[in-house]
Amino acid sequence: MEVKLNREEYFKELKKRVHDENLIKHMLAVEAVMRALAKRFGEDEEKWSLTGLLHDIDYEETKDNPQQHSLIGSEWLKEMGLPDEITYAVKVHNERHGLPRNSILDKSLYIVDPLTGFITAVALVRPDKKLASVEVKSIKKKFKEKSFAAGADRNQIMLCETELGIPLDEFFEIALKAMQGIAEQLEL
Repeated sequence: MEVKLNREEYFKELKKRVHDENLIKHMLAVEAVMRALAKRFGEDEEKWSLTGLLHDIDYEETKDNPQQHSLIGSEWLKEMGLPDEITYAVKVHNERHGLPRNSILDKSLYIVDPLTGFITAVALVRPDKKLASVEVKSIKKKFKEKSFAAGADRNQIMLCETELGIPLDEFFEIALKAMQGIAEQLEL
């Protein structure tokens, strides 16, 4: 049975549960990059982008209890009628659960999640604080500085090469272009 994925309905549900504007912007950035990766892999763009959009739907409720993060969210998404493929990817993007990332969707979400925050940090140190002025070379330079955006796990991001078969530079470019495409929404 094909599930119709209505982004607007799910976005309304997200807004009921997530009130932090920066968290919403993060989720929008992940949505955009996941859509771009779906296109790159020839996968279902709606399914992938919804996975990115909704991956942190429970974060405000679970931020003080990271062991529950993504478990509650995946249950909420299941109750909303989303397919198992999406709910599982959301569940396994939190590595604390020790669950295997089996599909390319699972792996992509896990790898994209920290990269969007990293690219946002790169934009915010630019004089104009805009994604438009960010280039892949500036991302690469900051990526080498371990103290810059230290919370963005470089090892997790670098899995793009082994788990997705995408060279790091190309992965940066895909993510940057996707985020630049929604820069207005991200206020960057």
